Amino acid sequence: MPDEITGKEIDRRVAAELRTLPEGLAEQVARLLVAASMVIDEDPQAALVFAQEAKRKAARIAPVREAVGVAAYAAGDFAEALSEFRALRRMTGDDAYVPVMADCERGLRRPRKALELLATVPDSSLAPDTRVESRIVAAGARRDLGQPDAALLLLQGPDLTTRRTEPWLARLRYAYADTLLDLGRVDEAAMWFARSMEVDLDAETDAADRLAELQGVTFGDDWEDDESASD
Repeated sequence: MPDEITGKEIDRRVAAELRTLPEGLAEQVARLLVAASMVIDEDPQAALVFAQEAKRKAARIAPVREAVGVAAYAAGDFAEALSEFRALRRMTGDDAYVPVMADCERGLRRPRKALELLATVPDSSLAPDTRVESRIVAAGARRDLGQPDAALLLLQGPDLTTRRTEPWLARLRYAYADTLLDLGRVDEAAMWFARSMEVDLDAETDAADRLAELQGVTFGDDWEDDESASD
């Protein structure tokens, strides 16, 4: 772990929960959680190792279990992620991670269980962002079951064309485009990949690559042609 990590970088909400631990232990756990958050985008497996070490020291702290779940999910260890999110849900009573839990079920090739889990939580009890994530996961499960028409219906709605900047909008449009492509509606899919790309400011999706693929643009070939021409 980098020496410059002090643990003081931790989110205030998490720091408040860590105060229930002895001071030295709280600092160790905080440093591990900060380290996990710093590397998760580039090396989720390393993040998982840091988070697991934090869990060994403080398994009863909800943000620690959350960190393990998030890192395991990012690393593709869906069984461990699901186990941790279940524990977190029991500890907090919060349904915010239900869509991610359902996506873990999909990752474990259990799409029906994903749909059953999502059905246990009324939409009215979820935050708006979480409701959209729930629809995206449910649509994915329907596609896993060979039901792309049902998936498309789940994704349709006025929020597809909202003018507001929403954190979920690129993913929603991407899922819609991908489902259209599954149905063979290539031109419409290309349009929606383009609309996803327009709002994907953080490059969360590969909408640009998917659109280029549909349009027959191969950047590698173009580069080779340019190189040959320059010779």
